[in-house]
Amino acid sequence: QVQLVESGGGLVQAGGSLRLSCAASGRFFSINAMGWYRQAPGKQRELVAVIRSGGSTNYADSVKGRFTISRDNAKNTVYLQMNRLKPEDIAVYYCNVRATVGVLEYDYWGQGTQVTVSS
Repeated sequence: QVQLVESGGGLVQAGGSLRLSCAASGRFFSINAMGWYRQAPGKQRELVAVIRSGGSTNYADSVKGRFTISRDNAKNTVYLQMNRLKPEDIAVYYCNVRATVGVLEYDYWGQGTQVTVSS
């Protein structure tokens, strides 16, 4: 199984920056992808950014050029650097890890961290 611990959310003024971290631990064969999703009040959870084991990344159009996802494979940790934050970025941000446990692939979720942007 995989446990995820998130940190780094909080309150920031519009135009400011935050960095989210998510550390994975547990018994797994490999981590195949790590990503961040967010869910705003009254909306569905949406993909923000994902980084795969080979280093390729994908971003939601709404965050391209402002957010950067990175990972430290030695620490099994994924980061989301969020710059030029906007009120529309307000949401609970969830870390997601896709890992191989045994011979099967599973998705694991963090507990969520609140990001609030004041205008």
